[in-house]
Amino acid sequence: MGNAALLVTDAAPETRGFLERHLPRDGFQLVGAHGSPDLVLAGDVEVAEHWVDRAPVIVLGRAEADAVDRVHALRRGCDDYVAQPFDYQELVERIRAVLRRAKPTDPELIDAPPVYIDRSTRDVRVDGRRVVLAQKEYQLLVCLARAPQRVFTKAELLHDVWNYRATGRTRTLDSHASRLRRKLRDACVEPVALVENVWGVGYRLLGELPDE
Repeated sequence: MGNAALLVTDAAPETRGFLERHLPRDGFQLVGAHGSPDLVLAGDVEVAEHWVDRAPVIVLGRAEADAVDRVHALRRGCDDYVAQPFDYQELVERIRAVLRRAKPTDPELIDAPPVYIDRSTRDVRVDGRRVVLAQKEYQLLVCLARAPQRVFTKAELLHDVWNYRATGRTRTLDSHASRLRRKLRDACVEPVALVENVWGVGYRLLGELPDE
């Protein structure tokens, strides 16, 4: 979720500049008007109406906005309305809340060969062999297995698994990823690169094995 693509459109220059500096630090990717955003931050309702059929929309409304303006935006199909000036951290949490609501429900069974996860029983198997994981190791694996080839940033993994609001200087993710990698590797029948550290970015579940 953190690496979701956001479009900031028709916002005041100072607001747009502020968001473009800070949102990537919280793990979001910024796209242009010709991109495919997962969520749109629109400067007014008229602009928002252009996007409501294509992506969730949060309106960054006028400081003098009242209940009538908010109701108007919601009736036009917008997902939320945040009046300016806004608290940045609150906006980030509102973005994540809207993305969660818009996100399809995770399947009970996740098949990312050689990893197989049954979320209903919390059963994890690699090449058919059961792997016992600690709680955070399991949550990290489920997060990565949703899109095995995608690189998840450290910021979004720390938020989604540990609910951290800022990464700071912590080895929590790296130590858990190392233990998870070792347990999955020990269960593999054939050598496969799992829980790959993409230097300077984050982690993905399935990496490519280096040439011998």
